[in-house]
Amino acid sequence: MKKHVLTASLLMSVMTSFGAGFQLNLQGLRQLAMGGSGTAWPWDASTIFYNPGGLARLKGVQVYGSMMFIMPSTAYGNRDNSGVTSSNEQSVRQTFTPFNLYFGGRVHEDSRLALGLGIYTPFGSGLKWDDNWLGKYIVQSIDLKCVFFQPTVAYRATEWLSVGGGFVFGAGTIDFRQAMPVHGMLGADVDDGQAHLHGSATGVGFNLGAQIKMRENLQFGLTYRSQVNMDVSAGAATFNVPTSLRDSFPNTKFDSRLPLPQVASFGVGWRLGDVTLQADLNYTGWNSYDTLRFDFKQTTSSLSNVRAPRHYRNTLTTRVGACYKLSNVVSLMAGGAYDPTPVTNGFVSPDLPDADRIVLTCGISIKPARGLTIMAAFEGVNSVKRNGTYDHAGFNGIYKTSAATPGIGLYYNF
Repeated sequence: MKKHVLTASLLMSVMTSFGAGFQLNLQGLRQLAMGGSGTAWPWDASTIFYNPGGLARLKGVQVYGSMMFIMPSTAYGNRDNSGVTSSNEQSVRQTFTPFNLYFGGRVHEDSRLALGLGIYTPFGSGLKWDDNWLGKYIVQSIDLKCVFFQPTVAYRATEWLSVGGGFVFGAGTIDFRQAMPVHGMLGADVDDGQAHLHGSATGVGFNLGAQIKMRENLQFGLTYRSQVNMDVSAGAATFNVPTSLRDSFPNTKFDSRLPLPQVASFGVGWRLGDVTLQADLNYTGWNSYDTLRFDFKQTTSSLSNVRAPRHYRNTLTTRVGACYKLSNVVSLMAGGAYDPTPVTNGFVSPDLPDADRIVLTCGISIKPARGLTIMAAFEGVNSVKRNGTYDHAGFNGIYKTSAATPGIGLYYNF
């Protein structure tokens, strides 16, 4: 057994899952329905996330809430040297429920100043395989939850320029399980050891935005969301191993720092009668994953601190969408996005077999009463089939991931 490889691969899996494919762009139902675009046009209070400067453009004060239901699925296949498929696996079906809450608007009707608060889920999902699947010594299951709290202030400096910013406090948890190639009396696949990592993380950052209203029907937006370093302090590392190995793998605490990448966005919105078109470019600084650090409170010759290199690359995501105002009550939305993966060849792990993704979306908004808007949206994500290797653990395979995400929400204008 390669004990050091075991520990390093476990921790690499935790960090990989915290990033890349678990970055969510579901912070507003209307924006979700338009391919995730929303930097330029301040539709509602969710502009607190998409562009804080847009908060000063809202009429009245809004209360906003939404919830999504992410249903991901990953298929894995492996071929032997002759090209014959030797293994087919399917991840266990799960449903995750990220949510968003916003409250804000101008301090009074004629004011240039606006205040708000956003509570939203920028990261959060998971993946679970059968306990005895082929890659069990890399990952069995992972679950991530992360919530950001963002108090925000915005100011309409001129008739054409509004600026805003918010302080971000992030809080989250991570839970990871992996089989270990050590066995009790019953032997492999029946009595495997298991490693379990569980920890809480916190971090701080900021969100800045400028909203530019060139004309009533032409608007632009620029935003910058800073990197947020999520610090894990005194996480619990638990090892279920035979009695003879408990001194080699003691239950202990660990510290780490998990960087969530910075994102710079540019958006444009153009209204033509009853149709509004918009497009966003999101540049994400994934190269902040240069080195992973995990420090155990107690180490042994088998359980050592980890310094592991990563080779993520920055990405540029393109998002487009349209909204058609069918009547004063009903509007229809649709859109799409191309989201390239930051995961480079050699680091395609079964805990996050990330690949370039095609996103298609649609939605509807209904105003059943004065001040009240009800929204529903759907996002379908399909990744390209990827034949990837995880060099660190000598693991390879062909992956195909998809996800269906319906969502519901409402807001009320006071």
